[in-house]
Amino acid sequence: MSTPVSPARRLPVVLRNPSFGTVWVGQLLTQMASRMFQVGAVWWLVGFAGGERRGLASGLFLMVSTLPAVALAPVVARVVARYAHRTVLAVAAATAGVCAGAAAVWAYTGTLPVPAAYAAGLALAACQALFDPCLTTSVPELVEDADIEAATGFELATQSIAGLVGGLLGPLVVDAGGLAGVVAGCAGAYLLAALLIASVRFPHATAPQGPVDGAAPERRTLRSILGGLPFVRRVLVCFAAANVFTTAVYVVMPLYTRGVLHSTGSTVASLEVALGAGTLLGSFTGGRLPGRPTVLGSICLAVMAGALALPGLFTGHLPAAGALVVAGWCVGVIGVRFVALFQRLVPAGDKAGFFAAMQALLGATFPVTSLVFGALGDHLSARALCLVQGAGLVPVAIALWWLGGRADDSEPEPSAGSGRPVALAGDAS
Repeated sequence: MSTPVSPARRLPVVLRNPSFGTVWVGQLLTQMASRMFQVGAVWWLVGFAGGERRGLASGLFLMVSTLPAVALAPVVARVVARYAHRTVLAVAAATAGVCAGAAAVWAYTGTLPVPAAYAAGLALAACQALFDPCLTTSVPELVEDADIEAATGFELATQSIAGLVGGLLGPLVVDAGGLAGVVAGCAGAYLLAALLIASVRFPHATAPQGPVDGAAPERRTLRSILGGLPFVRRVLVCFAAANVFTTAVYVVMPLYTRGVLHSTGSTVASLEVALGAGTLLGSFTGGRLPGRPTVLGSICLAVMAGALALPGLFTGHLPAAGALVVAGWCVGVIGVRFVALFQRLVPAGDKAGFFAAMQALLGATFPVTSLVFGALGDHLSARALCLVQGAGLVPVAIALWWLGGRADDSEPEPSAGSGRPVALAGDAS
């Protein structure tokens, strides 16, 4: 006879856990603001301020906006390990709000120069580079162990919702009132997030580690953390290679809109919504799909390759939007399966360093990708760039499939009827 489930347990974790729900809203606000500024600034450069080198200007902006996640990874790991996570999250959001507010004042009192927009993007990205891995590390402090995967799904879904809202608002606000309205909205969202996070309690938090008998506690380096997880390290390398081609979509979409569809910011917004909606759907359905994570991931990468290449073969708004929904769904499925797996696999003491290393490794290719695809966009058509994206993902999908075949003795099979990943044998602590 099955045990009845209480009504409270039927509620989503964001509703039955007020602390997590409040922090989740704060995450939604910060990532929405970050995405709105990024997409809005790229469209501002492509449609208004980029001059003849629109591709290079937008690619350079995206490169600047992604450098902090890579360059600051060791610093982020130390800060997240040393200080209370609630404090780190609130201070990061508040600092971003102040920076965005200063840019908004400058933009409203005069024309914001392009270098100043780059500087604002760099500052906001630095705050987000601290906020995101700290939040991921904080999930076990906010929820019970049984809710970790559900909370991870909501955490990853936030990026999709932020993509939906921020990607929709960014180009539309730029078309309506320039970059000034975008940075003003970002400032308000960041400051509200800081207030929300500062107001809640992290019920399962432990005190930050401090010196013992006057000596600093021993902390493992990022290299040693990844060195102790060889299977995870190889998976991350595969996804870093995939990011070379998947993240180029943020450069290609505005160029495709202007050069192929000959449309406005509303079209960029609709394509961003399509990508975000697909990722959101994948985040909530990925845990229900059967199969090993590497097998499922390789299939998703192959499907994504076809989806990203489709607009290069068949032009039009509808094929592009449909392709981005499919590509986003694949991203969401991969994210929720592998991040939930890593949450259980990585020892608690190493999580701060691991998630900072993960963010740095996966983001290491983004600055180069943005610059290269942006520069190529001034010489190749956007349709050709779509085909390059699709072709580049094919060998990565094959490599991940091969990795899964080699790891058949160490990678667990999810239990029947459950999409919940478990720790890899031999790598778990």
